[in-house]
Amino acid sequence: MAEETIFAKIIRKEIPADIVYEDDRALAFRDISPQAPVHVLVIPKEPIVSVGEATEDQVGVLGHLMLVAQKVARAEGVGDAFRVVANSGAGAGQSVFHLHLHVLGGRPLDWPPG
Repeated sequence: MAEETIFAKIIRKEIPADIVYEDDRALAFRDISPQAPVHVLVIPKEPIVSVGEATEDQVGVLGHLMLVAQKVARAEGVGDAFRVVANSGAGAGQSVFHLHLHVLGGRPLDWPPG
């Protein structure tokens, strides 16, 4: 079970967020510190700590998050060129321990990323 995070409070609408997509399994909202013109976070409503801690029984929601990322990219006008990033663990830059995908676009995205 994931610890209480700021994302859990956003899911419950206890704190505001600029929500761009929501369904019964996922929520997407603009990052408060954007790293690109389009920077949206896609999170599961189910508390999953990270990709590294996901389980086999969560494969459905994991796939759903990728499709939500695609929908968000299209809705934001970057469906032809965007990046989806999931940091897993503090050493990889994860700072909120509730699984989230970063959908980035609207500018050239170099490789390697960091």
